[in-house]
Amino acid sequence: MADLFTDMARAILKKIPRGKVATYGQIAACAGNPQGARQVVRVLNIYSTKDKLPWHRVINRHGQISLPIGQGYELQKSMLEKEGIIFDKEDTIDLERFLWSPQGGR
Repeated sequence: MADLFTDMARAILKKIPRGKVATYGQIAACAGNPQGARQVVRVLNIYSTKDKLPWHRVINRHGQISLPIGQGYELQKSMLEKEGIIFDKEDTIDLERFLWSPQGGR
């Protein structure tokens, strides 16, 4: 049985809309633990497939993909680009443009 943080994180993750991204820390803070970014990683690892969570829409606070090249990086980038997310020449996403706000809906 999942704990409250896990349940809240899963619910928040499901709401990230197509064409937007969220950060691990942002999800953690919204789920009640501002220091819980690593817990969000755990939630994604355990529940992404089962709950069909949009794992590819979660990035780090610098606007970058955290997965290593050759270990999911290319897949995540491709999935984001198909949703209209634009990367700059340093493979960084403009968070002012693409960051989702759970409070604002979009």
